[in-house]
This record gives sequence, structure tokens and C-alpha cells, in this order.
Amino acid sequence: MGATVTDPLVGRLVDGRYEVVSRIARGGMATVYLAVDRRLDRDVALKVMHPHLAEGGAGSDFVARFRREARAAARLTHPGLVGVLDQGVDGETSYLTMEYVDGTNLRRHLAERGALTVGDALGILDRVLDALGAAHRTGLVHRDIKPENVLIAVDGRVKLADFGLARAVTEVTSTTTGTVLGTVAYLAPELVTRGASDARTDVYAAGILLFEMLTGRQPFTGETPIQVAFQHVNSDIPAPSDLVRWLPVEVDELVTALAAREPEDRPVDAAAALAQLRRTRASLDAPTLARAADVPPTITLPSATDPQPAEDEDLAADAGGPGTALAVDSTRLEDETTRLDVSEAGRTVALPIGTGLRSTAVTAPDEDRTGGDHGPRRRRRWLVVASLLVLLGGAGAWWYMTSGPGAYTRVPDLMSLTRDEALATLVEHGLDGEAVDEFDSDAPVGAVFASEPAAGERIRKDGAVTFSVSKGPDLVVVPAGLVGAMQADAEAALVAAGLVAEYAPGEDHYDDSAPIGSVLEASAEPDQQIERGSPVVLTLSDGPAPVTIFSVVGASEDEATAQLTDAGLRPEAVPAWSDTAPAGKVVAQEPKAGTAGHRTDTVTITVSQGPEPIAVPDLTGKQFGEAEAALKALGFAVKRENVLGGIFGTVRSQSTPAGEKVPKGSTITLTVV
Repeated sequence: MGATVTDPLVGRLVDGRYEVVSRIARGGMATVYLAVDRRLDRDVALKVMHPHLAEGGAGSDFVARFRREARAAARLTHPGLVGVLDQGVDGETSYLTMEYVDGTNLRRHLAERGALTVGDALGILDRVLDALGAAHRTGLVHRDIKPENVLIAVDGRVKLADFGLARAVTEVTSTTTGTVLGTVAYLAPELVTRGASDARTDVYAAGILLFEMLTGRQPFTGETPIQVAFQHVNSDIPAPSDLVRWLPVEVDELVTALAAREPEDRPVDAAAALAQLRRTRASLDAPTLARAADVPPTITLPSATDPQPAEDEDLAADAGGPGTALAVDSTRLEDETTRLDVSEAGRTVALPIGTGLRSTAVTAPDEDRTGGDHGPRRRRRWLVVASLLVLLGGAGAWWYMTSGPGAYTRVPDLMSLTRDEALATLVEHGLDGEAVDEFDSDAPVGAVFASEPAAGERIRKDGAVTFSVSKGPDLVVVPAGLVGAMQADAEAALVAAGLVAEYAPGEDHYDDSAPIGSVLEASAEPDQQIERGSPVVLTLSDGPAPVTIFSVVGASEDEATAQLTDAGLRPEAVPAWSDTAPAGKVVAQEPKAGTAGHRTDTVTITVSQGPEPIAVPDLTGKQFGEAEAALKALGFAVKRENVLGGIFGTVRSQSTPAGEKVPKGSTITLTVV
């Protein structure tokens, strides 16, 4: 049975909302699942942190930092970043909900393709740096740029994943254990030696990524992670053309600039790196951009990042398929040697901060066990041993003060201090400080409410602490004109003002005058000041309430009009002649009784005006029999009055003048002589 089936989280409902469908991948810090958001009925990627990260004394620190980093990542909006949709804790399960990207990652892509063309490699890195630049502009550093975190959707879009997690874990582990987590093949020297990172750390990893896409291999290899880390710290990255001879010098200069050993020699952030990349690409001709190194499509990773295969095929599949990088999940330094204990296949490696600075251990020679008088030789040997011990002691002291515990101090507590007080406190502890003004809902204006690193964390004695000074809550003005606006317009106005639109639940918000989807009410008044990002609840109109049309046929016009009006309907009378219904009575309606409708719908009623009037013909001078037949044919009744006995039978006069219209059925009196 595969791991996807036997995973205990598959089929479970996380936080009452996310139904876990299957496992996508498993890494050193988290497992990613395909899940369905039952509230919004959409697929999401659910990243569940490994429980050991929240255990022990550092567990609460990790959870707090994890939440803070998730909130910061969720504020990032860029088409090249995998969106963070939600974060939370369900029991002991800390999770992130992210945008689900249907596709593969760059590691699998390289395994299937081998080295990429120069154009494809530069194009992928262009989109990675563009997305990374959006994070750098907000002060966020990724810290774990690697092929596994570069996702390629089926439609060709490139997205960067995993903001926040590496930072949260690294901060906690570096404080409590003096180690830094990351994928060793992409760790910048300063991250290895000092645990320090900024935007240039991500730029370094991007340079390693470009080297690998162009050449099909990583620049530094070794039998153990520490050997690879040592090379990052002590060696310049080789030029890609050392492996692929035809690559032009412009590509070499780009790669070596991005992955320069000294941070000061790299572009200051992803935006600067992107500008340099685009200048390089513009200088290359089409044949060069279309050319790729002759590298087989299956990548064999160095043992430092792939120490052992997965124990079963399912774990290998979870790791991303053939060629996917496997790294050391947890390592332990013992007796100041470089032996590593591998606990499971994963994607990250824990290295002691200061790795790459240690010298190879020197061992005193064995005593000479042969017989004879070796006093002078033995004394010389002991002098050598003593000298070595002195050297080792000095080296140990140097290491202790430069890279060991003696090189570090603890960050003082700056909370609630003013800017000047915080700077003075840092100076007293021998540290540099940088103040950043930020909005905060809770801290008083001018008070420190956060620091990086946090209070109590380890920091080099020559390090710098960045602390946040409150500007108070970030207030924005509620836009006017929400009530009466259509939903899309109201939501756009709130987003433009820095607010979030939420909607009142239910479907009974009927209104006779407001069209469907227009705003009936808003939870905040126009021009009111509320905190940025606050929700404003909008009540949307569902239009007029539903009704069932009833019958008013047979009622008088006044009665029918009153009944329909009371029901919220709009009567519209249409007159019609009727030979059967008295004038003023309703003889028909549209829509008919039983039809479903809504208030304010129009109901057309047909009102009788009685029989239709008919013009009376001129009958004078005609014989009575002829005149009588003509009138009856028109629907009139005929009455005869004789003058002088009516002996001639001729119509002398008629009671209704010729041409006058009278109702059908009226009696016409004919005077006959």
C-alpha cells in the first residue's frame, strides 16, 4: 500500500474545513497534501509542519514565528508567488493553506530535460527573481531558494513557493541549537558561517540555481553536507564555461556575480539581480539562447544532498519523482567531528553555524614502542607534542571567540522602549541597531514592539538588531457611496482603500427598489477611520421577494387593483369589450394565477367595458321587413310603430339617428307608414 494511502492524515478534515485528499510531497520540514476547501469548494495545497518542530522549549517560539511569517507571506501579492491563503493550528497540527499549482517542480523538470537551453534557464530565473523582488521590497527573505521550491504549472507559469517556513525554522533552531537549516547545495557562505541572511542570500542561491540549469550539475559536491558547505565558504563558484566550453563570458559574469562569495560583491537584492540578468540576455544572440549543454536527462545528485535512497517507492514518489533532490533532514555534530547522523530522507540539512571555518584535527604521533635509550628523541617528541597542544589550544580559543559560543551574546529585551532607549540599550550590549517605523494595533506610538532577532536569541557580538517602532494603528478612511453601489464596485472601493469586503450571510435580504447585488447596508459608516485590513460587512440585496400570482378575474377593477397592490404587485388595466361581462369587471389577467413571480412585477388585468357599440344604419325609406333584417343582423332588437295603420310598410323614421353608435343588443324603434 502506498504512502499516499496509508498516511493517517489522508481522508481527515483539518480544522473543520480542509478535507485531505492525497499526499503530494514530503520534505524535511513539512508534508504537502492536496486538499479541498469545503467552505469555498476549491482545491488547495495543505502544508502540514512536522510535529517535532513544535516540540520542546522552542516549540512555542516556532509556532509564534511560523504564524508571523505566514501572515507576512500572505500579504505578498505577485503572479509569480504561490499565494498563502490561510494558516492555523488544529490540535497539534500547524498548517499553511496555499494556492494549488497543477504541474511539476524545477527539480523534476531538470531530471526530465537535462541541462536547459540558455534562453529557458534565463527565462525561468527571470520569473523567479521577479517574484522574489516583490518579497524583497517588503523586507522578506526566502532563505531556501532551490529547484524544489520553483513550481512550473502545466500552462508554463513559474511560481516560487515556501515563503516564511524556512525563516521560522531557522530562527528557532539557530537560537536553541546553534544550527541553520537549509539545502546545503544552495546555502550562502554568510548563512553557513554566521547564520546571517538578507536579500543577497537569496541572490546567491539564485546564482547556484542558474549554474545548475545551465550545466546540469551543482557547482560544489562532496561526500557529506559539511564538505559542500566548506566549499561554499572557502571557494569561489567556478565559471559555467569550465564545464560547458561554448558558454559566453557574459553568462559566466552573470553567474559569478549572483553567486559571489562576499555578499558585498552581489546585487543588493532580486530586483538588481533581475536587471543584470535582463541586460545579459539582451546581449546574447538567438543561436546561443537556443543552445543547451549536452547533459543526459537524468540528474545524479551529489551524496551530500542525496545520502541514501528512500526506503520505499512511495517515499521516493513523494519526494518528487526521479531525480528529485533528497537531503538530510536532521544532523547532529558529535565530538567536534564532521560525522552526521541521517534520520530520514528529506530536503533540508541542519548545519552548525560556523561550518566551513574549522581546521582539520591534528593528532599527536604514537609513542615509539621500540626498546633502547631514546631519551633525547622522546624529549624532542614531547616538545613537539607540547607545541602542538599549545597551537591547538590557541586555535581552539580563536575558534571559541570567532565562531564558537564566545562569539555570541543574547539580544536584550527592547519591548516598550522608545527608539532612543532601544538604541542606547543595544550600544550597552555592544550591538548595532536599526529602527524601522511600522504600524501596530497594540503598541503605543513611539514604542518598540518587535525586534529581529527577538529578545533572548543568540547574536554575534558584532551583529546588528533591527527593531520595529510603532506608528500606531494603520488607519484608513471608509469610502463613501458603498450603500446603493453594486457589489463589484463596492468591493473594488474597499480594496482600493485597504479594507476587506465581507458579506452578510443568508438569502433573505429582499428589497423592492434595490436591484439584485446592490449594497443595502455596510457595517462601517462613510468617512469613518478603521484599521487597514479590517473587514467591512456588506449586506447585498436579493431583489424583490418572491410571490405566487393569484386570480383577480371576476372582481371589479377597483377590487383587483387593491388586491394586487397590497401584495406588492403592480396592476395595469387594459379595457376590452365584452358581450358577457358587465362593464368594470375583470375578464382576464396576465400572468395567470399560480405563476411564480416577485414583488413589483406587473400584472396586466383586462377590464370589461361592456358590449362593443355599433353604428346604426340609415333605414328611412326602406320597407320594414328589409330594415328589420338589417338591424337584427347587427345584433339590435327592433320595435315597430305604425302611423296611419302602416299600410304602405315604409320606414318613415328611426329612434336612433343613422350613424350613431349604440351598444349591441339595444332596441331600435322604427316608425312605419
